[in-house]
Amino acid sequence: MKKVLVLLAEGFEELEAVTVIDLLRRAGFEVIACGLGDDGAPVRASRGVVLVPDTVLAAVEEKGKEFDLVVLPGGQPGSDNLRADGRVLDLLRKQHGEGRMVAAICAAPMVLAAAGILDGERATSYPGCLESMNLAATELSSDPVVVSGRIVTSRGPGTAMDFALALIELLGGKELRGKVEGGLQRCA
Repeated sequence: MKKVLVLLAEGFEELEAVTVIDLLRRAGFEVIACGLGDDGAPVRASRGVVLVPDTVLAAVEEKGKEFDLVVLPGGQPGSDNLRADGRVLDLLRKQHGEGRMVAAICAAPMVLAAAGILDGERATSYPGCLESMNLAATELSSDPVVVSGRIVTSRGPGTAMDFALALIELLGGKELRGKVEGGLQRCA
């Protein structure tokens, strides 16, 4: 079974986090919502929604768990909180360095850039986020979802479902994506 870690920092974007967690669980993946605090307290999102994490980052580090995918929901100040946490940057570098996937949506691709893993890659983000970082070695795109090797980025809340479905396809194939998407009854 594929294992996915979704990092939740105070001020994350609700729609992005819940959509990713929900759809990847529908696909049958083991999805672990992970808070940054050490006490396992509920994490407040950017618009006041509160999620209770399954675990905390310290426990993930202590157990040395490996994940097929690490996902960063965006939102503010959630993305800034992710970027300010050295443990998150180290986890992303390790994940990417060992050939496993990382994904970020909205403002969170800035965290991937801060970890130094967007160099030589193609990426997208919420308008202005990556552009403001002057990333000369990154090809910036305005596509809703960008897959660049083992890195997946997306634009924002409106692209969250497409982002999650792309992750399902990458981890489980087109047939699984089709099964999950069919059950959603999306309109063409």
